[in-house]
Amino acid sequence: MEIKSLNDVLEEQIGDLYSAEKQLVEALPKVARAAHSDELRTALETHLEETRGHLERLEQIIGDLGMPMPTEECKAMKGLLAEGEQIVGATGDPVAKDAALIAAAQRVEHYEISGYGTTRTLARELGHDDVASLLDKTLDEESHADTLLTKIATGGMFRGGVNTEAASRS
Repeated sequence: MEIKSLNDVLEEQIGDLYSAEKQLVEALPKVARAAHSDELRTALETHLEETRGHLERLEQIIGDLGMPMPTEECKAMKGLLAEGEQIVGATGDPVAKDAALIAAAQRVEHYEISGYGTTRTLARELGHDDVASLLDKTLDEESHADTLLTKIATGGMFRGGVNTEAASRS
């Protein structure tokens, strides 16, 4: 890889995000099926649909920028998903497994949040305001997914979440 300009960095980041989202579209159905909690399963299924929309936005951005379709594999996402796959296949207490699934999903969300934030900033710096706006929409959805996972884990204000239930079973 040769990086000659910020445009090269922007294209590399978009390609990385594109690969990451493609991998997630493949992985999320398995993760959702592994969830014990209906609330967690629904959140994961909803995020799968959002993730498909993220891919569509990235394809629009790729077209708008006139860049070639990315072919590189996001190795970071591959690693995060491999760790998650171990949890999907784990046996034991289903509520504790849900807590582990949430932890793995939040690692993925944090990776995406950092990637989209960086890429949005690069797009703004390069004057690609329409691209930055699309990336910002996805960043908002990724942040919302992370917040929702935290609420499922902790239960919010009025009830115990997955973590509380798992702790009471130990």
